[in-house]
Amino acid sequence: MSRLLNHNFWVRTLSGVVLFILVVGLTKASPYTLLMLLAAICIGGMLEFYKIARLTGAEPLETYPTILGVLAMLIAFFGRLGQISFAWFLIFIPALFILFVVELYRKKKNPFANVAWAIAGLIYIAVPMALLAYIPVQAGTGGVIVYRPFMVLSIIFIVWANDVGAYLCGVTMGRHKLFERISPKKSWEGFVGGIICAVGVGMLMSHIQSSPLMLWGWAGLVIAVAGVFGDLVESMFKRSVGLKDSGNLIPGHGGILDRFDALIFAVPFVFMYFVLFL
Repeated sequence: MSRLLNHNFWVRTLSGVVLFILVVGLTKASPYTLLMLLAAICIGGMLEFYKIARLTGAEPLETYPTILGVLAMLIAFFGRLGQISFAWFLIFIPALFILFVVELYRKKKNPFANVAWAIAGLIYIAVPMALLAYIPVQAGTGGVIVYRPFMVLSIIFIVWANDVGAYLCGVTMGRHKLFERISPKKSWEGFVGGIICAVGVGMLMSHIQSSPLMLWGWAGLVIAVAGVFGDLVESMFKRSVGLKDSGNLIPGHGGILDRFDALIFAVPFVFMYFVLFL
């Protein structure tokens, strides 16, 4: 048993290091490599989401809504740069209604559930990824792209700091269950420890970006709390269909949703926070 645990620990650690290097490298390299990374997370996450949907007995479309999700990211990204008009978002009005029309011809048993799951995948995964693609880029003078990779990296680091802090505090001090019905291992002690780490990393990232200290300190709180709910929501989905992991793409970690569930859920909240206070 100890050998198995050691093996799993090292597999998880090694894959985590590789993932860290990949995420940081692609984010820092250029806005276009970041866009590729976010597109991969969007596609992988939506396909895993629809796999969970199928386990409930639903049969949602997969390829079509996934393409729409990537399209939303592209419009957000290039619209932010002023290279296309945000009016292109209007295409989603007829595009969503096409989902209903398609169900007429698919002749599946539960068309309502199929359409609901398809739209839910867009809201749950594609919208946050589109917002994350929008955040760090801006059109500068003379057509120059202003790219602030640490805007995205700060959000990612805060999410990871929350995970690490919650795990360490939960293992060493965890006594009171946070949400035992969904995630028996989570504790209130871990929740508080995660928030402290997230706020601390947020303040550190404010120094790196020469931004107001409290702006990123409060962002750390917003991201941490939303991230915890993101983890619980994904656990709820998996538990409802008897899944341990959403996939097996990342050794020792599971699937895309297992690794990025907190980030996906936190992005809309921190985006709104920045709209109000940045």
